[in-house]
Amino acid sequence: MRMKEMVRRTGVHERLLRYYEQQGLLTPDRLPSGYRIYGESDVETVRRIRCLLAAGLPTALIAQVLPCIRADDERLVPTCPDLLAQLRRESERITHAIEDLQASRAILDTIITAAPSEAPGH
Repeated sequence: MRMKEMVRRTGVHERLLRYYEQQGLLTPDRLPSGYRIYGESDVETVRRIRCLLAAGLPTALIAQVLPCIRADDERLVPTCPDLLAQLRRESERITHAIEDLQASRAILDTIITAAPSEAPGH
């Protein structure tokens, strides 16, 4: 399928598909004219990329993870033994980022609640 069909099937903009290709996440075939040709497996690859991005993984790590996962019903399952250690480290990084954000929000909430009440209409 060509780019427009891939966009329609995945809901991912052309620029993102090109970006995924530049990052080594997606490798469509090319016609002699240079047009990209995507296969059915590319549709699934884009879905996996989107899922991993939504989980907070950077594209550099996704490039390492993609060859080491398979789909099992509606979930992704690791197939490489050393992948779990990487994913655990990434999970810890995300946990620390969440904790930092929660602390920042608590500071802001404290400042906000200490402010005098605003007059109506402001």
